[in-house]
Amino acid sequence: MRRRVVVTGMGVINPLGHDVATMWKGLLAGQSGVGPITIFDATGYPTTIAAEVKNWDVSRVGEDKAYWDKRGRHTRFAVGAAKQAIQQSGILDSKIDPTRIGVYLGAGEGNQNFASFTSMVTAGLRQGGFDLGAFLKRGLEIMDAAAELEQEPNMPAAHLADLFNAQGPNSNCLTACAASSQAVGEATELIRCGEADAMIAGGCHSMIHPFGLTGFSLLTTLSERNSDPTRASRPFDRERDGFVLGEGAAIVILEEYEHARKRGAEIYGEILGYGSTADAYRITDIHPEGRGAIGCMRQAIADAQLNLEDIGYVNAHGTSTAVNDRTETLACKGVFGDRAKATPISSTKSMMGHLIAAAGATEMIVCLLAIRDSILPPTINQETPDPDCDLDYVPNVARPAKIKAALNNSFGFGGQNVTLAVGPLRNGSGA
Repeated sequence: MRRRVVVTGMGVINPLGHDVATMWKGLLAGQSGVGPITIFDATGYPTTIAAEVKNWDVSRVGEDKAYWDKRGRHTRFAVGAAKQAIQQSGILDSKIDPTRIGVYLGAGEGNQNFASFTSMVTAGLRQGGFDLGAFLKRGLEIMDAAAELEQEPNMPAAHLADLFNAQGPNSNCLTACAASSQAVGEATELIRCGEADAMIAGGCHSMIHPFGLTGFSLLTTLSERNSDPTRASRPFDRERDGFVLGEGAAIVILEEYEHARKRGAEIYGEILGYGSTADAYRITDIHPEGRGAIGCMRQAIADAQLNLEDIGYVNAHGTSTAVNDRTETLACKGVFGDRAKATPISSTKSMMGHLIAAAGATEMIVCLLAIRDSILPPTINQETPDPDCDLDYVPNVARPAKIKAALNNSFGFGGQNVTLAVGPLRNGSGA
């Protein structure tokens, strides 16, 4: 029998809250974390709104702000979320062998020093050409080696391993918007096969910087509802015009069930199934028939040994783009068939924006909270029905519901697809 994997700690930093309880309260109230961009001057961009983390720094979790300010913004979020999860789980108080606890994150790029880059470009500009030597010389003069190292996506995982003496497996994946869900899935597999007893898993990201905003603007994927930011993210609504960038981190402590039970840990849910596919279609377009999304949902359900009627909630990828929402609706119909319209689906991106690499783990935590409290978070800004999106998206108001198991969908640029199936601890046994 394969080893079971449970969740014994959860932590978040995101636009709706600096801890799990605050985020959950905001989601159930239908609050929006979207507003004008303040991190940098976005004047002149077609999109000038985002869902930012406000009024938080690492001193809130007992860390030295001066030390961590030299690290990536997303790394600081990861530290905050991880310290919450570690404290809640009590895993480090259990005298766990440090070689049996690892880190698996889905983390994005780190510091993006736009001012330094533009200074280097300016130094290299010449009439009729570009002086690469002058460009490089300026870079050597103004750039800091340690700060440049923090750009690497593996750095948050390295910092967490150091912070918590986690000497076990250490990995990072950056599969776009599916990254942190994939990290949770792969960390689950490491525990299942016996390579670790516990894993610090999840993700962190912030693309609210000039390069990030430029890239998504060029892809024409962002909402331009700048005059009405709280209504800009509107998944499955006919008037949707793109997603809203968010930022943050979500970390869970995954633990082998018997290890958690023996130490008397509180268990917040069980990772039941994991599915991962690729569209193998186009880099920026999802397959129009949703074949990758259908495949990973079916894999997760089969891996969890669930029946379709066991699924009481789907936390949708639900980005608020025309193509994603239509295709995800089609994929849900492909998986659930006649049960599709009876299966509640909601997108919490309507409230906290799209956290990119951190989105999946955040939304998996939302699934666990929905199961725990028997309530479904809403999709806000559901105002105008779309004939192509005709399922139950829990419009605008949270809804009581008994949930036996839930699916969390994460579909990333490049055709990366991950679905996690989660539920309460099976067999009714508790910690």
